[in-house]
Amino acid sequence: MRNILLHLHPAKVSERSLTFHRTFGLGGMAALLVIILIITGIMLRFYYVPSPAEAYNSVLFLKNQVLFGQFVRNIHYWSGVFLLMTAFLHFLRVFFTGAYRDDRRINWLFGLLLLVIIVLSNFTGYLLPWDQLAYWAITVSTNIIGYFPVFGDRLRMTIIGGKELNADTLQSFFTVHSALLPFLLLALVPYHFWRVRKSGGVILPVAQDKGEMLPVMPNLVYKEFIVALVLLAVLFVFSALFNAPLLARANPAYSMNPTKAPWYFAGVQELLMHFHPFFAAFIIPSGVLAFMAWIPFLKYDQRPSGHWFISEIGKKTAKTAVVFAVTITLAGILFNTYIVNFEIALPGIPPVISNGILPLCILMIFIGVFYRFYLKGFKLTKEEMVQAVFVFIIVAFIVLTLTGIFFRGKDMALCLPWKV
Repeated sequence: MRNILLHLHPAKVSERSLTFHRTFGLGGMAALLVIILIITGIMLRFYYVPSPAEAYNSVLFLKNQVLFGQFVRNIHYWSGVFLLMTAFLHFLRVFFTGAYRDDRRINWLFGLLLLVIIVLSNFTGYLLPWDQLAYWAITVSTNIIGYFPVFGDRLRMTIIGGKELNADTLQSFFTVHSALLPFLLLALVPYHFWRVRKSGGVILPVAQDKGEMLPVMPNLVYKEFIVALVLLAVLFVFSALFNAPLLARANPAYSMNPTKAPWYFAGVQELLMHFHPFFAAFIIPSGVLAFMAWIPFLKYDQRPSGHWFISEIGKKTAKTAVVFAVTITLAGILFNTYIVNFEIALPGIPPVISNGILPLCILMIFIGVFYRFYLKGFKLTKEEMVQAVFVFIIVAFIVLTLTGIFFRGKDMALCLPWKV
């Protein structure tokens, strides 16, 4: 174990890098959650039966008959949720401290890949209880795949093994969730850490003295151990207080109302309420992913500073981007819902234009005005400009996600959270 720790860590670390707010321990917490998920997943495999006839019964047996069975299931479920949230926060931390450029570019791409794998791990595990919540959430999510151009329907049928969810779907999801994705995580997470070490560890503000170099053992490892203990305590208390959801057995003849995708796909489902499916399910998500992958390869004027939000101007424009993103996103949702639905208002125009190209062009005009009359007035560097765009995209996605989760009720109509 000592050799593994020393392989993933340098022999010595800067005293400055040990400050908690440099990383908040997010990377280490994500790695620990992966280990917890694998251990609890192995324990659950002893009782789970991946077939539509037995899956729900096996979960009930685990819940009601197995000693601490419900607790282990809760730990597994909440570890998956915490992992996705922790990995997302780690992704933001890396970006806002500039640790994605120069010799860290490839590791940024590996980080994006790991984030996608974590989403897929949560997604494939969502179906396994085979209850109403799981069945219809995965149905909605896979229907989104069907909106992809040309090969969408074929891809969806390949993923679920037919036109509707069936025994093959459950078996393939179980195999991917319990075998393929854990293997990828076990292979890529250590490599991701190793590349951080090879890049010089945590990026530090260039104007600061790095301070004294201290042995990684015990100065860093002991702090990581304390963070791990706190995380375990929070996870165990949370798992003791809140059970993993389990509704009635899946019934393909009776759909839930509202039928929602898993919470991490709620933003895409909300986009489908306002854009043509081709744009909501393919063009916009693909564009966002391409932008995220492209960011490190832009030519910047300066080397990464290591400062949070780059500079004081960077902080100010990031805050402005937050306000702009919240305002534009909420205004767009309300405008499209209560004032003008372009597809209904323009019946003679193909939906791909009236409900796709047109609203997207309107959105781009607003973003262009924001850039021309506000951001450009600050004379931002390219890095500060990219940060403003990044913040806008992230905040807009968060607003869409929260709207889809908390403000969509029966028939997916907008309503207050307590009436959902």
